[in-house]
Amino acid sequence: MVSLVSRQGRQLQRYTKSGGRLVVGCIPYKFSPRGEGLDKSMEVLVISSPKGNGLLFPKGGWETDETIKEAASREALEEAGVQGNVERKLGRWRYKSRTYDAYYEGIMFPLNVTEELGDWPEMHARQRKWVTVAEAKEGCQHPWMKEALERLVKRLSDSGRRRSSSSTIAAS
Repeated sequence: MVSLVSRQGRQLQRYTKSGGRLVVGCIPYKFSPRGEGLDKSMEVLVISSPKGNGLLFPKGGWETDETIKEAASREALEEAGVQGNVERKLGRWRYKSRTYDAYYEGIMFPLNVTEELGDWPEMHARQRKWVTVAEAKEGCQHPWMKEALERLVKRLSDSGRRRSSSSTIAAS
């Protein structure tokens, strides 16, 4: 059973030593049979900002009662209505909040989507849309999220090349 209520408030929020908020997010992705190559076969799920200012990936505060991967998974469920496998961290970025005069630390993970829910906690506050990598790069409003996406694409491209090489070696 999935909870249809988002967590609210900052009582359990984690902060950096310098007092910045720790934010965790993920890039939900899947592969479709659109065509050859990662650019045509990979889709990422973007969501609208509650204020409607462009596209972004699910993210939010990392709380003291959860692991970092649980936080990434929770944000994907609350904001985008997807579940899946949280993979190895893409990186850590320091960025300035667009709402508050503060710097946050953002940590991003890939989320290989296994389930897309029809109902989710923030479905009335956000829109979600599967897009190509190129569309996500064009529409994403945060440079640090674009960089995380580039790292994901590179990682998946490199692992695809390694799989192809080992398949070729095994076949010979």
